[in-house]
Amino acid sequence: MSNIINPYRFAAAGPSCDYIEATGGTVTTDGDYKVHTFTGSGTFQVTCAGSTDDEVRYLVVAGGGGGGNHGGGGAGGYRAASGFAVTVQSYTITVGGGGAGGASSGYENQGGDGSDSVFSTITSDGGGGGGAYSDGGRDGGSGGGSGLIGTGGSGTSGQGNDGGDAGQGGCAGGGGASAAGEDVDGVERYGYGGAGGDGEYNSISGSLTAYAGGGGGGGDGRSDYIGGLGGAGGGAGAAMSAPGNGSNATTNTGGGGGGGASTTGSNVGGGGAGGSGIVIIRYQYQSGGGGGPPPP
Repeated sequence: MSNIINPYRFAAAGPSCDYIEATGGTVTTDGDYKVHTFTGSGTFQVTCAGSTDDEVRYLVVAGGGGGGNHGGGGAGGYRAASGFAVTVQSYTITVGGGGAGGASSGYENQGGDGSDSVFSTITSDGGGGGGAYSDGGRDGGSGGGSGLIGTGGSGTSGQGNDGGDAGQGGCAGGGGASAAGEDVDGVERYGYGGAGGDGEYNSISGSLTAYAGGGGGGGDGRSDYIGGLGGAGGGAGAAMSAPGNGSNATTNTGGGGGGGASTTGSNVGGGGAGGSGIVIIRYQYQSGGGGGPPPP
């Protein structure tokens, strides 16, 4: 009888664990839960899929659109859910950058669109850029607000809302994850900027935080010019005075950039940049009775 031991006889069937084990991003704990936060692109590496619980909840926010030199930028697309089953593999994480603000070199400079954020099969669309003097807002996760005369950009269903419409000297706010950008009728108040739509609040990180707010609209400013406020969730306010530049959105919120304001001739302000996006993944890693899962 041979004394040679078959090396395959005792080979492990694969990693075994009750709960998910993974690496990647900045890892924190909240009670019995681990939170992986990606503020830039990277890899979520699952090294063991839990036999008791193999599901994660996620937040995927795309980069916000830049403010135009008049209309507010739209927020990046917002997607959040629970019950996403993972397996042992590498998941590429893409965190989208914010769009550039419209330049102050002329009246007709729309804001740039934000870039998509991705986790596995989940893609959030970049926010639409804000409108220029006579241009509407651009489409995106949430749509950009219109310039002086036009229609706001369309938001992606399930991710965001439309940018506001404008006419006769007012400029509209960009859309946010929970509300559309404010429409503006310049006949009633010439030069008034509409507010950006509010974003959504989420506790996935362990702290209630707003994401994906729209940028405030600027305007064709006169002495009574008032710039639009940014929406909750990193949306930036428009130029404070005319001519002037819109503010930049908050990084890693997916907020839209603020619109610029102009007066006459070459006195044109630029738009603010959109905020970069973020990806957060949360899962149970032990059983101790603490830190229950927040709402998605």
